[in-house]
Amino acid sequence: MYKVAVCDPISEKGIEILKNDRDIVVEIKSGVDKKELPKQLTDVDAIITRSSTTIDKEFLGYCKNLKVIGRAGVGVDNIDLDEASKRGIVVLNMPTGNTLAATEHTLTHMLNCLRFMPNANYELKYKHIWNRKKWMGIELYGKTVGIIGMGRIGTQVAIRVMSFGANVVVYDPYIPKEKATKIGAKIVDNLDDLLRVSDIITIHTPKTEETYNMIDKEEIEKMKDGVILINCARGGLYNEKALYDGLKSGKIRALGIDVFENEPQPNHPLFELDNVFVTPHLGANTYESQVRVAEGIAKSVIDALKGRGYENAVNIKMEEEEITELGKQFLGLAERMGSFLSQYIKSFIKRVTVYPHGEIESCTNSLGLFTLVGVLKNMVDEYVNYVNAPYIAKERGVEVESKVFEGSTEFKNYLLIRAEYDDGKTLEIGGTVFEPNKARIVYMDGFDMEIELTGNIIVFKNYDKPGVIGKVGLILGKHNINIADFRLGRKKDLGEALSFIKVDQEVSDSILKEILNIDGAISIAKVKL
Repeated sequence: MYKVAVCDPISEKGIEILKNDRDIVVEIKSGVDKKELPKQLTDVDAIITRSSTTIDKEFLGYCKNLKVIGRAGVGVDNIDLDEASKRGIVVLNMPTGNTLAATEHTLTHMLNCLRFMPNANYELKYKHIWNRKKWMGIELYGKTVGIIGMGRIGTQVAIRVMSFGANVVVYDPYIPKEKATKIGAKIVDNLDDLLRVSDIITIHTPKTEETYNMIDKEEIEKMKDGVILINCARGGLYNEKALYDGLKSGKIRALGIDVFENEPQPNHPLFELDNVFVTPHLGANTYESQVRVAEGIAKSVIDALKGRGYENAVNIKMEEEEITELGKQFLGLAERMGSFLSQYIKSFIKRVTVYPHGEIESCTNSLGLFTLVGVLKNMVDEYVNYVNAPYIAKERGVEVESKVFEGSTEFKNYLLIRAEYDDGKTLEIGGTVFEPNKARIVYMDGFDMEIELTGNIIVFKNYDKPGVIGKVGLILGKHNINIADFRLGRKKDLGEALSFIKVDQEVSDSILKEILNIDGAISIAKVKL
């Protein structure tokens, strides 16, 4: 028998699933004072929680028998994942339960921005003014809807707006193009292409270094006059000051927004504007989504307790004795190399192949897994870890495989990783560990060099001729960017050079463009690790 405690209110449908399993004893603890709660959980095998219960190290100290934590929702910020992992406790969440609710909420904001229905409702209902001419709206039919990020929610939004007769343009460099084209959407390679043609723009991306303030003053200036913007994803994807200015000037017709950079947000300058429609982070707030979440987490907790599967797990306990100390060093390097590849390529990676050499061949499978986690963290709109990465990869169409290293190398232990993307293109990077805590990348696409994969890195390829690198330094110095490390590799036969330039702070895209305009420049990218 397994004892499961429900610590926060969830739908009765989920509780029924638990009670109907003959191996489960259910204890309802949602009414217990939070300070007293952990003292009542000393013998439970699993707990189900929402956001109002904080599960920290002290809390877990009481739960001596705990094996599974089920989060009835997506976010796990209220759970100390590291501490749970150290104790061998599996943490599960429900990333798909609110997809339809968030999709429909996005459509609601979109239609409000087209027709200004909340304003018309307020004026007629509370001011008793009948004014049809004032509330002349526009139709979704025939409009071009730009969707930034085509994960689960972005895809469902695309399908629904097309049913209204709208055209859909998608920007998401981390999906296979056929994912958009097979439903009738057009996919573009550059965000600017979407900004220029869209009548309505809605964003559905994770909040990362890359997407924070993704839509700012410069991007708004490239949009059509009278554009409609929607954000029901995460606060901070749109720069809120730039939104305010665009709405005041009339560049933006209307804004529908459910999320803010700082929450809760009871007062905001945007609230002053009649062409802004706001809701207090209600994307997942439907009865149906709460039922789906409760049913899903109940089934997942039962499966985890009985060892039948951990598909929605968000952590893992690493068995210390399985991997040598050197292997652990290479696992960390593999994850950073995977993250480097996805940030550098900035496109859908179809296949990742790992080629270990030396003692590390004994942990080949783990090297592939850690590489996959690094790749996916920059590609998907959900929490990625060593348990759910294979499931997410399968869903996204990303393959990972391991092969015998057949090349030659001077290093006793060496890891080569190859990424395949964009219809047959490949990129290879190689790395090694020289001594404890000295992991380095030593090879990239035919260039030999040595650099630690940490911090802000500019990767610059150029024709190998005098003066180019000096001009890079001058540009960075002009913008007060300090160079912390500089490594250069050369292909003398092709007359090309590749530089890894570590800098003390993040470099803006405008500075990168300035460097790319140097005579002799071939390509440039920035990576943060």
